Amino acid sequence: MRLRIVRYVLAVLAVAGLAACTPGTGGGTPSSSSPGSSASSSPSGLLPDETESPSGKPAPSFSPAPSSPGLGEAELSIIVKLSPTATPESYTLVCTGGVPSAESHHPTAAAACAALKKNPALLTRTPRPSDQVCEQRYGGPQTAIVTGAVDGVGVESSYKLTDGCEISAWAAVADILGSSGAGA
Repeated sequence: MRLRIVRYVLAVLAVAGLAACTPGTGGGTPSSSSPGSSASSSPSGLLPDETESPSGKPAPSFSPAPSSPGLGEAELSIIVKLSPTATPESYTLVCTGGVPSAESHHPTAAAACAALKKNPALLTRTPRPSDQVCEQRYGGPQTAIVTGAVDGVGVESSYKLTDGCEISAWAAVADILGSSGAGA
């Protein structure tokens, strides 16, 4: 009898744990919580770990929902900083039909173009829900900004390695960020 109760309690806890990891609407990455952690808005409207993007809007969270294959047309500028004092690495990625063109100056151009053709919405990020909790771990000081267009749709995304959600977002676009993205 006692074993049956223990199994029932464990099953309920497992389901509750899975429900906590299931993203809410607008979120796309599993989240885990640590005791005592909570997401609250700061006076600027940004979450504590968010910084402003170049346009002054809050840096959005990752939304990995795959879309249907695209045309593979892209013109992107990618700037990666390995640390706040490091000289930025700048890449240009130009894809035609999912294949890098001669204008590309990118260390993983073929992989980046193939990823964008497979999922043109890969660089689309949505604002992180205020109730989304991300694993509190630090992946490093690296930051990246991607601007341009994919299949005629404008892109302006920023990436950092400040928590589990941001690390997942960086890892999902590592081919596009180039060799410096491998540190995630």
